[in-house]
Amino acid sequence: MSTTRPYSPGDRGPDPGAGGASGAPGESATAPPAGGQVRRLSFDGESGVVPLARDFTRQALYAWGWLPAATADRRAAAEDVLLVVSELVTNACLHAEGPDELQIACDNKVLRIEVSDGGTGQPAPRTPHRAGRPGGHGMFIVQRLCLDWGVLRTSGVAGKRVWAELGAPE
Repeated sequence: MSTTRPYSPGDRGPDPGAGGASGAPGESATAPPAGGQVRRLSFDGESGVVPLARDFTRQALYAWGWLPAATADRRAAAEDVLLVVSELVTNACLHAEGPDELQIACDNKVLRIEVSDGGTGQPAPRTPHRAGRPGGHGMFIVQRLCLDWGVLRTSGVAGKRVWAELGAPE
């Protein structure tokens, strides 16, 4: 089950406001302009980055009230977020010599995930998608579960930020 919202990507609706921070080692939390929350995790010198990213994200979901989930839809929304984090971090490991940072932001309507890396490649769903073949499903999964996703590059700076947005559970 994927998460959806009743308005188009980029339209976050009215500003609901949110707040809080956990202060865990390796992360920082700041308030984004939309009144939501942002958490960052640096992977500098870390090993086991995929489980580390999932644990970090799970802690944020608890802090933001996505977990514990009271309904099957809310559980599915949280599992979608954890799966997308896993896929983006795994892609950075496989195709870009590992991730540099994970950033997650939530404003009660949209949760945005960004994974930065030093790679030059351009992530894309493998086409045609062949469900029965091993490998190559990561960006197809991201595309299917997310409201929108893309790649940000800064001129003159190596690397990129791969981002994905999911609708918050109702």
